[in-house]
Amino acid sequence: MMLRVLLVEDSKLLAERVREVLNQIPGVEVVGTADTESSAVAMTRAHDVDAIILDLQLKEGTGFGVLRALGKARPAVVVLTNFSLPVFAERARELGVEQFLDKGMGFERLPAVLASIQNTRDSVN
Repeated sequence: MMLRVLLVEDSKLLAERVREVLNQIPGVEVVGTADTESSAVAMTRAHDVDAIILDLQLKEGTGFGVLRALGKARPAVVVLTNFSLPVFAERARELGVEQFLDKGMGFERLPAVLASIQNTRDSVN
């Protein structure tokens, strides 16, 4: 079963790089890319999304705003940010994100993290 992923990233260059990585992971389908809080929320609600890769700093709004707007009944969320301060990581965990990754050091962990989300989802279904 495909893991449908929404990429929320305001940097076009990084969004392309992440999309390239995701497209190489078997069983992962990127359903779209959003660069603002409102478009991320709208796309999550409009598509059958299993996971969101979420930047905290967006063109308009923030990743935290996306999390608040979607509430608890939302897809799995992996934060991928340059703002990996402990206070942000703690806040993200309080809001229930599955993983909090630094763009520089955690980027290469994305395939394993998504595989874990996919395995958890498949075992529940």
